[in-house]
Amino acid sequence: MFLIYEYDSFWAFLIISSLIPILTFLISGVLAPTRKGPEKLSSYESGIEPMGDAWLQFRIRYYMFALVFVVFDVETVFLYPWAMGFDVLGVSVFIEALIFVLILIVGLLYAWRKGALEWS
Repeated sequence: MFLIYEYDSFWAFLIISSLIPILTFLISGVLAPTRKGPEKLSSYESGIEPMGDAWLQFRIRYYMFALVFVVFDVETVFLYPWAMGFDVLGVSVFIEALIFVLILIVGLLYAWRKGALEWS
């Protein structure tokens, strides 16, 4: 049987957690100073005149290197719960983790062959 009053604490938490950031932004918008000058509108607020254009084009290799790092960094987040519950979960979960690691190894080999890991 579905009882709505069992979710009172959930709704209270949801409302409070939504109101706190909204109130924080409203209060900071009211209390923050709004003086704008040429220094504030400059690219850098350190007082040093910027040289050149602020919009530089980066090579795609830097983004690929960062994406490969993020993928293998997130991998450890997924493997940790499997490692902690291995004795309870059994062999089927070990096989799933092995398949997951094999897919990641194939992705690493693909990135390596395409040259995404070379920094030069």
